[in-house]
Amino acid sequence: MAFLHNLFHKFLWLQYGFGIWPMSNQSGLKKSLIFNSSSSVRLVQWSQGIDCCTWSGVECDVAGPVIGLDLSEESISGGIENSTGLFSLQHLQSLNLAYDQFKASQIPSVLANLTNLTYLNLSNGGFAGQIPFEISSMTRLVTLDLSTFSFIGSARLKLENPNLNLFVQNLPELRNLYLDGVNISAQGNEWCQALSSSLPNLQVLSLSSCFLSGPINPSLANLRSLSVIRLDDNNLVSNSRVFG
Repeated sequence: MAFLHNLFHKFLWLQYGFGIWPMSNQSGLKKSLIFNSSSSVRLVQWSQGIDCCTWSGVECDVAGPVIGLDLSEESISGGIENSTGLFSLQHLQSLNLAYDQFKASQIPSVLANLTNLTYLNLSNGGFAGQIPFEISSMTRLVTLDLSTFSFIGSARLKLENPNLNLFVQNLPELRNLYLDGVNISAQGNEWCQALSSSLPNLQVLSLSSCFLSGPINPSLANLRSLSVIRLDDNNLVSNSRVFG
């Protein structure tokens, strides 16, 4: 059985460059990304002609397709939106661009083309401005992390148009939501009802420093699976009826 498994993988390697990821797209991803090679740990070691499933930060499933990319802390500052190599990965389920250096640029809306993503982590990646509405169309997301450390005077991510209500209404599978530092600017009845009506499976909710205000609405108690909630550094009024 092991012989057949190895033979199958050798066939994939000869046909596709392994990972069902054509060699031209493998090299294209690295070339399209703007990153600091002196700070990179993974990307700088990617070498064409070597099984891409052995590359650091690349995860493949047993059938061959690339299903995970961890490019966190790679000093990436651009090139995502034009990366044909990335968007050729139609089986991709997990993408991590946390702690990169996108220099207050907007989150590329084309990330929504990765329709099979269940995990998207852009935390502290240097993104700023309005979170694109297209991200809310990624209906298979289970974990979404757009949190960021914010400093006085620094550019922030924001949910204005769409607002939080519109943003979460098409994300029914979401279980873990991290929006710390995102400017949401909503009253208690607005953000509580938006979450409780659209995210019935939510387990982790982290909304520290999001410019939330007013009393916490009792509708939040409808999130029966919620086990972790962080709301510090907001202008909230406690309501003992919510979780009492």
